[in-house]
Amino acid sequence: QLQLVESGGALVQPGGSLRVSCTASGITFEYYSIAWLRQAPGKEREDVACITGREGFTYYADSVKGRFAISRDYTKHTVYLQMNNLKPWDTGIYYCAEAPGDCAGYGESAENLGPGTQVTVSS
Repeated sequence: QLQLVESGGALVQPGGSLRVSCTASGITFEYYSIAWLRQAPGKEREDVACITGREGFTYYADSVKGRFAISRDYTKHTVYLQMNNLKPWDTGIYYCAEAPGDCAGYGESAENLGPGTQVTVSS
């Protein structure tokens, strides 16, 4: 089983950009699909993006399409989430997690979440 740790969260102004990272330990990293999820205060956790294992296919929630990009570096065992044109409602704790192989239903099926990293979008 992978161990996942997020990093890179920060306070950002609306319209700004930020990249958060998810670093995995485990020798079979390339076989795992990885998802990003987020949870705002007082709200339920929601899906953000997912990237499949060796193929690298990507999927996005409608709320972030065109603004966020998920990618992975197999040599560094890291998955990135590049966030552009950030909005105040993007504020929340961002988690990475193991996702189903094809990312289907990753919002509900993700497991083994990391501890999370705080992203705050505010002026």
